[in-house]
Amino acid sequence: MADVNRGNRPLSPHLTIYRPQLTSMTSILTRITGNALLVAALLIVWWFLAASTSEAYFAIANAVLTSWFGDLVMFLSLWALWYHTLAGVRHLIWDNAKMLEIHLAEQLGWGVIIGSVVLTILTAIFV
Repeated sequence: MADVNRGNRPLSPHLTIYRPQLTSMTSILTRITGNALLVAALLIVWWFLAASTSEAYFAIANAVLTSWFGDLVMFLSLWALWYHTLAGVRHLIWDNAKMLEIHLAEQLGWGVIIGSVVLTILTAIFV
């Protein structure tokens, strides 16, 4: 028999109904940082290509990458690199069936967030 109420209910949970969890948000952020690192890598490749093309073209690329905007992009890329690395370590831990309990998974999520910020600041200071 056909379900007469089918049109009155959602087919799947929507973002307005579903409450995001820390583990899901950190997983989404891992994907975002992975794509952002590709963009940063393209900027660095552009800088190298400009250096091998001409002095005038390199001056343009160098001005972009050494401006306040370029410094911000590179600093955020450094954070994305640390975040993506720590999130990868978190997934390696999960792949070994460790720390899968909800409270431990959330602790790992906070560890990735806090650890990436601390390592970014330390790297920026010492390098």
